[in-house]
Amino acid sequence: MNARPNAWHSATSRLILIYGALFALWGFVLVGVIQWETTRYLNNVIDQMLLQRMHYIGSTEPDRLPATVDAASKIDPHGIMSVGLFDHEHRPLAGNIDNLPRALPRDGLVHQLAHGLPRPDRDAERVRARGLASELPNGDILVIAKDTSTIDGIGAIIRRALLWGVSLTIIPGLLGGFLLRRGPEKRIRALQEATDPIRQGDLSKRLPVSRRGDEVDQLAGIVNTMLGEIERLMNEVKGVCDNIAHDLRTPLTRLRARLYRTQQQLEGQPEATLIEACMVDIDAVLTRFRALLRVSELEDRNRAACFDEVDVGQVLRQVHEFYAPVAEDRGQPFELDIQTLAPIRADAHLLFEALANLVGNAIKFTPPGGQVRLRASMDKRGPRVDIIDSGPGIPADERDAVTRRFYRGDNSRTTAGSGLGLSIVSAIVRLHGYALDIGEAGTGARLTLYCYALAPGEKPGTCLSRSVPEVTPAIV
Repeated sequence: MNARPNAWHSATSRLILIYGALFALWGFVLVGVIQWETTRYLNNVIDQMLLQRMHYIGSTEPDRLPATVDAASKIDPHGIMSVGLFDHEHRPLAGNIDNLPRALPRDGLVHQLAHGLPRPDRDAERVRARGLASELPNGDILVIAKDTSTIDGIGAIIRRALLWGVSLTIIPGLLGGFLLRRGPEKRIRALQEATDPIRQGDLSKRLPVSRRGDEVDQLAGIVNTMLGEIERLMNEVKGVCDNIAHDLRTPLTRLRARLYRTQQQLEGQPEATLIEACMVDIDAVLTRFRALLRVSELEDRNRAACFDEVDVGQVLRQVHEFYAPVAEDRGQPFELDIQTLAPIRADAHLLFEALANLVGNAIKFTPPGGQVRLRASMDKRGPRVDIIDSGPGIPADERDAVTRRFYRGDNSRTTAGSGLGLSIVSAIVRLHGYALDIGEAGTGARLTLYCYALAPGEKPGTCLSRSVPEVTPAIV
């Protein structure tokens, strides 16, 4: 949950990118329209100039026309406005156009020259041009053309202006977006940090709310209201369950005492056997009530303030010593393998209780003659404890459910128990901030207790069941 969010996935970044893309698109469309309108206007001006020049030169007397054409070409030595006179065999008679443009119609209308026009001041480089050709009454052909590179230059100026405008807008926009994104990102980080204890079960925590009153604060307020209601309902349900378990213990204990006295009085009679069976059932109910109250006690996170430095190896030796006679009576080899372990901060009594529950389950569900191993090693982040057995194992689809209260899998329904052992283990693991992984080892089960807190951003599964890929060595 502490993983830093991707800055480009934030709403501010997306808005900046969207508005930047829309601005760039609109800028290109706007410049395109401006350039098109400018080009159309200037082409119209050039066309008018060409038509006027054609009308002026074309109205000259035939015997004076070559001189007029030469005079017009000398006025424009750079060939911006070119004039040419050709005979009916397309031979040049006058002007600065050496060759008659073959693709130019002789209809007296202005057209774009497909192959452009050479410029004498540019080493005969061909430039874009517009021109018109008209056939005179004597069969000669008069051609007038004008260079339109000025229009192309204006288009280049407009495009450069667009690039400068986009650059000078996007750069401050990105800088402003970066500054605007820092505030929401900081608030999201604060919300993430506030959700960590809530995710771990502390429903008394609330999300921070600033004085801005914006959408984030409104959402945080809604979540806080929801958390308050959830906390109230959870406390009510927990209180009802605890009260039922606590209040029923006294009458059940009295009932058992009375049944015991009755059994003593009926000793040797058939009714004594029935009473003994009733006492066994009452003992099972009392055991379940004690386990429920124990789970509720462990869910009180204030006990974490009493943690101290604990030697995990010493606790494991005590668990092994405690259960070794039980495993021996069942003909089960009970191995203990402890490597050098770093001390941890924990409650030694609770840690012993959790490991004892796990070892007890392994011995109980392993058939006589099977094998149980208790192994401890160091991971990269702390001690790891593995309890491996050769029993029936825990099916993959039940590994997240076995730590729920009263849950009993298909393999354990015929075995005595309350279904609360792993619930107690889960509560202890949560209290310490550790992790419990339920897997398989061959045909049996492997329960691994990781005696360290989760890494930033690491998400535990339901009931702290998860996998840790970097753990070595593998248990087979």
